[in-house]
Amino acid sequence: MKFKKMLTMVVCGVLAASVFAGCSSNPSSDTSSGAGGGDYADTITLVWYPNESAEDYDVAREEYAKLIEQATGKKVEQKLTTDYAIAIESLSNGTAQICFMGAQGYIEAKNANDAVLPLFVNSGESGTLDDAKYYSFLAVEKGNEGQYADGDSYSIDNIVGKKMSFVSNSSTSGFKVPTSSIIGHFSDRNLTEDDLIEGGDDMLFSQVLFGGSHQGSAFNLMSGKADVAAFCDTEIAPYADCVEGEPNATGSVYAIKEDASAPFDTVTGEEFVIIQSTPVLNGPFVYNSEALAPDDVKAIQDLFTSDEVANNELIFVPEDSDNVGMFEKAANERFVLVEDSWFDPIRELSK
Repeated sequence: MKFKKMLTMVVCGVLAASVFAGCSSNPSSDTSSGAGGGDYADTITLVWYPNESAEDYDVAREEYAKLIEQATGKKVEQKLTTDYAIAIESLSNGTAQICFMGAQGYIEAKNANDAVLPLFVNSGESGTLDDAKYYSFLAVEKGNEGQYADGDSYSIDNIVGKKMSFVSNSSTSGFKVPTSSIIGHFSDRNLTEDDLIEGGDDMLFSQVLFGGSHQGSAFNLMSGKADVAAFCDTEIAPYADCVEGEPNATGSVYAIKEDASAPFDTVTGEEFVIIQSTPVLNGPFVYNSEALAPDDVKAIQDLFTSDEVANNELIFVPEDSDNVGMFEKAANERFVLVEDSWFDPIRELSK
C-alpha cells in the first residue's frame, strides 16, 4: 500500500506537543451568543487523540483546522494529547468542542455527557455507511505464527499465558473489540474485561502491556516486549505493507517499511502475521452540543460532507500520494452524517 494515513505515531509518550486537559465546564471566558441561545466560545478547540498528535501529521491537522475556520469564520485552536482519557474528558466537559475518536471513546464521552453527539464519519469506498469499517488485528511476529495454527487458518487458543499488548482501555479496535472476541472465545472461563487488563500466574495472560497508541502496541510486538498485540490496520498503514495474502485478512503477512519513521526505524524489514482480523465501525468526529453553536455545527457538517472536502487530497489521500493523512481515497470515500444509534453494535460489546 503506497498511501499514507494520518491515524498516528505516538509511542512511549514521545510528543513534541502540549497536553490538554481541563476541569471547568465553561468552554471559555470569551463567549458569544449562538443560534441555540446559549453562550459559545469565540475560539473552537479541536482536541486530538494520541494517535493523531504526532508532529508528522502537522499538515493534515492544520487542514482540518483551516476547513473548520472556513466553515465557521471562527479561530480554531488545536490541542494534542498523550492519553485517550484526556481527550475524552476534554470533549465531554466542554473544554474542547470537537474531537476525532473511535466508537468506544465516543460512547464513553456520551455516557459522561449526553450533549456529546457525532458530527460526521468517514464512509467506505461506496461513499456510504454500508462499508464504513476498518479492521482490528491480533498479530504475532513472523516465525511464531505456527504456535497459533489451526488447519489452514489460525486460532487464538494458544494466547493463554502469553505477553499481551493492547492500545488503551478506551480504544475500540485496540481493546474493546479484541477483548470482546477473547472473552467470547474463552466463554468457559467466565472472563470479564477486568480479567484481561492485568497479567499473572492465575490470569489469562502472563503480562499485559498498554502501548498508549496503536503504533505503541505494534511496536511492543515488533520489539519483543509482547508475544501478541492488538492494533488496527489504519494506524499501522504508514509504517507497514502487506507482503503476503490479502490486506486485512487473517493469515496475511506485513513487513515494516524500509523508510518507516521512529520508532519503527529500528525494526525495518521485520514481519508480523495477522492471526485474527475483525471488522470495526469507523470512528466519528464528535462535538459537544453545549459548547459548539448549532449554526457552527451545520456549517461544519455542510462543508465536510461536500464534494470539495471529498476531493481534498490532504483529507482523503490518494493511494499514490506521499501526503500523510487520516483516510485513503481509493474510490468514493467521503464524510457522511451519522446517527448515534449507528454505534449501538459497539455499545452491545459492553453488555
